[in-house]
Amino acid sequence: MSIKTFAAKLFAKRIHTKTQKWVTNPVETQQKVFESLLLEASQTEFGKDHDFQNIKTFTDFAKKVPVRDYEGLKAYVDRVVGGEANVLWKGKPLYFAKTSGTTSGAKYIPLTAESMPFHIEAARNAILGYIHETGKADFVTGKMIFLQGSPLLEEKNGIKLGRLSGIVAHFVPKYLQKNRMPSWETNCIEDWETKINAVVAETINENMTVISGIPSWVQMYFEKLREKANKPVGEIFKNFNLFIYGGVNYEPYRAKFENLIGRKVDSIELFPASEGFFAYQDSQKEKGMLLLLNSGIFYEFIKTSEFFDGNPRRYTIGEVELGVNYVLIISTNAGLWAYNIGDTVQFTSLKPYRIIVSGRIKHYISAFGEHVIGKEVEAALQEAMQETEVRVNEFTVAPQINPNSGLPYHEWFIEFENEPNDLEDFALRIDNAMRKQNAYYDDLIVGNVLRTLVINKVSKNGFQDYMKSIGKLGGQNKLPRLSNDRNIANFFNKTK
Repeated sequence: MSIKTFAAKLFAKRIHTKTQKWVTNPVETQQKVFESLLLEASQTEFGKDHDFQNIKTFTDFAKKVPVRDYEGLKAYVDRVVGGEANVLWKGKPLYFAKTSGTTSGAKYIPLTAESMPFHIEAARNAILGYIHETGKADFVTGKMIFLQGSPLLEEKNGIKLGRLSGIVAHFVPKYLQKNRMPSWETNCIEDWETKINAVVAETINENMTVISGIPSWVQMYFEKLREKANKPVGEIFKNFNLFIYGGVNYEPYRAKFENLIGRKVDSIELFPASEGFFAYQDSQKEKGMLLLLNSGIFYEFIKTSEFFDGNPRRYTIGEVELGVNYVLIISTNAGLWAYNIGDTVQFTSLKPYRIIVSGRIKHYISAFGEHVIGKEVEAALQEAMQETEVRVNEFTVAPQINPNSGLPYHEWFIEFENEPNDLEDFALRIDNAMRKQNAYYDDLIVGNVLRTLVINKVSKNGFQDYMKSIGKLGGQNKLPRLSNDRNIANFFNKTK
């Protein structure tokens, strides 16, 4: 055992012990975070506007601070971006994580001196938790790759801004810098396809032991590696045994990855976002990710079934239930208050509190009142794949409200790795699984409001072409798995 491996195991044990202190006191931990956030921000402009000094309980907070998304908080954020101090949080942010996708263009998410360390510690602790549970630590002596956005940063009124993954690249611990790939120069390449080719060239002859990134973009990397070496990734990297991912559900990719790698490897799921690092997989044996209750974030939860009501109830950690879909609401030490990040979660365990990401509150299909969510379409496809030899590269779903003939239906656009022998049979398998997942959808099928779903085949790299067409190829960008409109569907129908 190398000194580095031995040290990693000792460090992992120490962090595990530290983590258990707040894991075993979840409600008390969240209360302390809540009180600390209010105290620290009481003299900010937002704190004064919302009477933080007189908030004594969560009930007070819920009355005085409404739930907002980015658009609702934008007037305050614009003041921060303009250079004003003490607006949402004390002082000024260290960085802005710049993202896109809102009706007003770019989003600027503040990262502060208090919030930034938790982004780094959470990613580190996820790996240390894996080491502690499994005893596997030899990978720390090999090379590790993190597919991410460019670390080159811009500046706005004295505050640096860039993609979150690029900002995080500036905080890689010294003990990892020699192991980390790709090179700084390659990481700075903006064009994703050029970057992937450069990453392949740099890494193909290295001892890669850990690979991390969003599955769809790691898949591109694996495909180019296999094409260049003409052998499975697992043979190119004989010591590669740990895949770390986040952003999307891995299950639809798992069979494809195992084929590209040539064997199974362990994986760790993360739940990071520009707004905070919320959870990581803390066990290879249990379902779900450990919700990080001691990371400067106070969590609220609104049931998705009640979210669009006039005044939905806001639940705290001690009030949540298993298996219920909740919209995740956060207040943070970066100055986000009762902020709706758009993700929905379900709890898989309450001791400790573990979650899965079940979808996006804005990414759903309810053209007929069915309210189908991401988790349901992913689970239905996974069930159909398990019953067959079919493998899928990528997919998305949209409602077809006005077909040329017959009843409306859900239209699935699928890029197959290997196609089903009978496309209609495969569609029926997904449809039956969907009916088990969602009772409203089942009622619509039984009542002849909807017909069985229809699959449209997408040509190879079709989804990459779509992401490129909207300027979101690579990095942390993710394809919506389902939409309540026809925007993505129209793209593929035009390219037929």
